[in-house]
Amino acid sequence: MSVLLHISDTHFGTEEPRVVEALVALAAQQRPDVVVLSGDITQRAQPVQFRAAKAFVDRLGGVVLAVPGNHDIALFDLWARFTRPYARYVKVLGPDLEPVYASHDFLVIGVNTTRALRFKNGEVSAEQIDRVATWLAGARAQQLRVVVVHQPAAVIKAEDRADLFRGHHAALQTWSAAGADLVLGGHIHLPYTLAQHGLARRLWVVQAGTAVSSRLRLNVPNSVNILRWGESSCTRGERAMRSFDQGKDCLIEQWDYARSEDTFVRTVVTSVEPERA
Repeated sequence: MSVLLHISDTHFGTEEPRVVEALVALAAQQRPDVVVLSGDITQRAQPVQFRAAKAFVDRLGGVVLAVPGNHDIALFDLWARFTRPYARYVKVLGPDLEPVYASHDFLVIGVNTTRALRFKNGEVSAEQIDRVATWLAGARAQQLRVVVVHQPAAVIKAEDRADLFRGHHAALQTWSAAGADLVLGGHIHLPYTLAQHGLARRLWVVQAGTAVSSRLRLNVPNSVNILRWGESSCTRGERAMRSFDQGKDCLIEQWDYARSEDTFVRTVVTSVEPERA
């Protein structure tokens, strides 16, 4: 069984130290095989904020896959924004804005949905859609196929429709046909798992809340997601609670920060069964 820790919208520069420590403790406890950061890693793309983010990432250990968010491009430094928009991000998190992680159980494909000319809205090009589809087509049967974006590919509230990345409909259609199981995102600070029907094959959009920032949305607490996949994905007493087929179900766990306990606690568990030929 393999574990993926999905973290989004850390917004370093607005982080709460106690929440950061609780998340580091959760990562140490769960020991994920891969950590996914789905953008807005900093608040204003300032060097000091990226340094704080790097110190946090180094404490997580293991493999980290990150994609930028709109806040990771300088907002007020227009020269930097339009000439070297990702220079500060690259210096800390590496030159690959669309990384790929492959293991026995996971295929995780990063997509950069940010654009220097857009201050908030995301976008995917036809070339990006096709690149992801090519990776998906080469996936092995046992791999959970995960695409990572920043802006959401599907929303549950009408007020969030303007935040959908441009090209999301074509992307979901193509990625579904190519074999995607999950599309992970952030941006709107609202966690949920949403099945997408009417596609070539069913997939799920999985959103994470803000992980450690004080920029909370209404009464939604800081939160992260943990994905479990592979043989015996049902562990630690879960098998007594549910009946899973080994290797066929993905557990998507939402972990919220409980301020009274100063720790992250599991609050929602969703079981999904990716379609396989």
